[in-house]
Amino acid sequence: MKTKETSKGHAELPTPNHAEMAKPRLTSTWNNSRGLTRGRDFLATSTAYKLFWSDILAPCGSSLTMEAVRRSKYECLLFDMDDTLYPMSLGLNFACRKNIEEFMLQQLHIEADEVPRMCLELYKEHGTTMAGLKALGYDFDNDEFHADVHGKLHYESLKPDPVLRNLLISMPQRKIIFTNADKAHATKVLKRLGLEDCFEGVICFETLNPPPRPIHQDDCTTNTTTGVGMDDNYAPLLTTEAKTPIDNAANNNNETESDDASSHLNKQILCKPALEAVKAAIKIANVDTKRTIFFDDSARNIASGKAAGLHTVIVGSSTLVPGADHALSSIHNIKDILPELWEDDEGEHLEQVVQSTTVEAAVLA
Repeated sequence: MKTKETSKGHAELPTPNHAEMAKPRLTSTWNNSRGLTRGRDFLATSTAYKLFWSDILAPCGSSLTMEAVRRSKYECLLFDMDDTLYPMSLGLNFACRKNIEEFMLQQLHIEADEVPRMCLELYKEHGTTMAGLKALGYDFDNDEFHADVHGKLHYESLKPDPVLRNLLISMPQRKIIFTNADKAHATKVLKRLGLEDCFEGVICFETLNPPPRPIHQDDCTTNTTTGVGMDDNYAPLLTTEAKTPIDNAANNNNETESDDASSHLNKQILCKPALEAVKAAIKIANVDTKRTIFFDDSARNIASGKAAGLHTVIVGSSTLVPGADHALSSIHNIKDILPELWEDDEGEHLEQVVQSTTVEAAVLA
């Protein structure tokens, strides 16, 4: 399915592909009453912000879907990906850590006997080893790091998960991935699991850490396609030039900002469990925290999610951790622990939301 650009350079929604429309797809759950269409339309027509929507859906959701979301206690489900949608026992986490250690040894020339300890300590202190290395002043290309760490992984252990797929499709709520991983890795994982069309979008490394770009005077916070303006809190994350919350601290600088300042920004990584990262994801997805559940396998990420006002579920543990409202030993147990996801606010069962006439829109990254 192809897209074309308007005279203003924005990608238009593609012409419907009737062969694709015949396939069962998850219905869009944008709720016009809360302005979610406004945020989604901006994202779907702007290439400025590095938001990787895995399978954007055109705003043609059925009234059944929107009514089900309005009746549900929750409107959005925010999922971590690695070790949450699949078990840690598959070994990708361990293989990833070994690749990071190899990168530290071969590319950064860190002493071999220091690498394992340093790798673990930086992960604990900064959320990811990559963020810790940047904070210490190590200079390396983000894409090259991800190519080494994730590009060398063997994904054969990830198999299609029809049980999880059916669970996700049966939920009427919006579903969004929020991961520290890069776009390429997220794409491979979701495809291997057979879940690439089960989520409205993916907030990944590139979303929160776009390359530094100059800030132009003609920046605005209006959707030039729809003419709808963004509210003040939403605008800093969704402007015509990509900016992260870190970039906002430098908004007073002009296009000739010094190389030192640019280098400083480039060495800061925004990622979970930083509260700022969670708050940024909340704004990007434009969700009501009181009606959103955050699923993650990390106790630190769960604590940050709770601090941001989200309902929280620790995955991969049967024991509650600080800040967690529920505990799931496996994501497959979600219906046993959270049956209210399939019920309205009066306890009545909500209809399964599957529609075969949803139009798939362009993938933006």
